[in-house]
Amino acid sequence: MSFEIPIGPQHPALKEPISLRMTVEGEVITNADIRLGYNHRGIEKVAEEKNWTQNIYLAERICGICSHSHATCYVQGVEKLMELQPPRRGLYIRYLVSELERVHSHLLWLGVAGHEAGFDSFFMYVWRDREIVMDLLEMITGNRVHYAINAIGGVRRDLDAGQKAKVLEGVATLKKRSEYYLNLGGTEPSFVARIAGVGRLSRELAIALCATGPTARASGVARDVRKEDPYAVYDELDFEICTADTCDVLGRVVVRIKELLESYKMIEQMVRNLPAGDIACKAPRKAKPGEVVSRYEAPRGENIHYIRANGTDRPERLKVRAPTLGNYPATVEMLKKGFIADIPLIFAAIDPCICCAERAVALIDARGGETAVVRMSDLRRQAIARHLNAPVKGNAAWPL
Repeated sequence: MSFEIPIGPQHPALKEPISLRMTVEGEVITNADIRLGYNHRGIEKVAEEKNWTQNIYLAERICGICSHSHATCYVQGVEKLMELQPPRRGLYIRYLVSELERVHSHLLWLGVAGHEAGFDSFFMYVWRDREIVMDLLEMITGNRVHYAINAIGGVRRDLDAGQKAKVLEGVATLKKRSEYYLNLGGTEPSFVARIAGVGRLSRELAIALCATGPTARASGVARDVRKEDPYAVYDELDFEICTADTCDVLGRVVVRIKELLESYKMIEQMVRNLPAGDIACKAPRKAKPGEVVSRYEAPRGENIHYIRANGTDRPERLKVRAPTLGNYPATVEMLKKGFIADIPLIFAAIDPCICCAERAVALIDARGGETAVVRMSDLRRQAIARHLNAPVKGNAAWPL
């Protein structure tokens, strides 16, 4: 007999609100459904009311852990629209921060993976090391989470010799520890037994469902924007795409640890080969009419920003495709044939940022099937009325 088990939108295993509906037979999941819309913030719409510079800080708040990823993806697109060529020193500093953010994100995820698998010693060791990279990011940018280093045409802060030495010193410590974690994460018997074979996603399905980032690479798909479509300074750096062929959570652990080692290698190259010169160039206040698609390899996978300009000092349209949204179809397949106890581990394995992937398409009248776009004031009135279980007055006629 089949049962449907709801998980979320509020659940101890979820750090953000999302609804997972699992159809199970006994302990085995036969089908899964992901429902969004519990944390929509309307950032794309807000961006239309802000100028190009103000939107850097708005884009940075799409996500906390990937704040620099979204800000950089946005700035790349705006610079292309404005036909700007940032100084190479500024680009090196920008993507140095990118790789430090990748290290921070992967270390955070590895700790979460250890915790979800019951390996809390691994969790505590890895999160101890997060402090090293967060201290480096604070030293370079002045902030530990939202770095605010980007400017249209370059970056806002320079690096001196002392800071470069500290970055290399911190990376040397992290490299030594990450090599130990690669051995530990791939060979510790109880940890491997818990994650091997869990959340399987074949290479064929990963390609067919357009999985991205470590989720795809752990299924043997060598897909990385930094190699496929090199941007900024990545064509000047020596690094490899890290893959695994186990197609499970174990592979996603191994891929992320390998990527840490590649990021350390890139960080060392950028620090040692940091060009002389300016860190930014002057940007115009307005962008010519046009449109651009900006691609960026965020820690979770390919990040895409579509930007359209109409000749004013603000975008006509900003559309964001975060990697988590791209990985949801693959997540549904990973959950199938798994066990109920594996749900938190499988879902966490894509490193989801739920607020990044939130979308509101339209409101549907359940009685008449009509769709409509409503004002924020009407939407708020509906929400309050539903909370109070009271009838909706005014123009807001659709029950939520």
